[in-house]
Amino acid sequence: MAASLSVVIPAYNEAVRLGNTLRAVIDYLREHAPEGEVIVVDDGSSDQTAELARQKFAEAGDLRTSVISYKSNLGKGRAVRLGLLAARGDVALFSDADLSTPITEAPKLVDPIVSGQYDVTFGSRALDRNLIGVHQSWRREQGGRVFNLAVRLATGLPFWDTQCGFKAFRMSICRPLVEAAIIDRFGFDVELLYLAFRAGLNLREIPVRWDHNEGSKISLFSDSFKMLGEVGLIRQQARRGVYDTAIRAVHEIKRNE
Repeated sequence: MAASLSVVIPAYNEAVRLGNTLRAVIDYLREHAPEGEVIVVDDGSSDQTAELARQKFAEAGDLRTSVISYKSNLGKGRAVRLGLLAARGDVALFSDADLSTPITEAPKLVDPIVSGQYDVTFGSRALDRNLIGVHQSWRREQGGRVFNLAVRLATGLPFWDTQCGFKAFRMSICRPLVEAAIIDRFGFDVELLYLAFRAGLNLREIPVRWDHNEGSKISLFSDSFKMLGEVGLIRQQARRGVYDTAIRAVHEIKRNE
């Protein structure tokens, strides 16, 4: 695994779960990527999320750590982008604060980027459902399948799970795309993958272990409609050429590599 790895954790009111998550991530990086870093982005929490993160980081020794915190809840997409743009690693991996996918699955995503095979890798619950330990409710699973089918039809993305909160990016080439993205809520995953796909980057969907954890911030019905609306907004932005400058910047980086 590359030493230059940044782990970004977006967090909103995660004081209850974040301590165990940070302990696991810190221990993992100490062993496998001691020159890496951990970034927590506190997305306007009303609990002690930021304070807890700083407390855990004070115990992290020489490992690079940082907390980005602001007062307003701006959305998971905004939090992830701020964390990715602050990352100093060659590879930036973002993970949900509940570690639904264990941090020990990181090599599945990071190693293919380090070896030069891919620019973006992302965890999938759909490719090997035997890797799911604790399932979501039947309604949530079916809702996820319908949403991903809608994404495939609307965007042309050939992937089966765009929403798993475990994704890695080669930042030297992905940074312009992260800077150009605008979706702040739960449709941000689709936008980032769509931009990378449109820019001709090498993407890979990779089956990972995953366990459902109670406490999801997503409302099955209302947020599903909002996410579909965000997918429509992505298409509008693409037709208007909003992303074109970033895509050209990626092409220029690829030519100069």
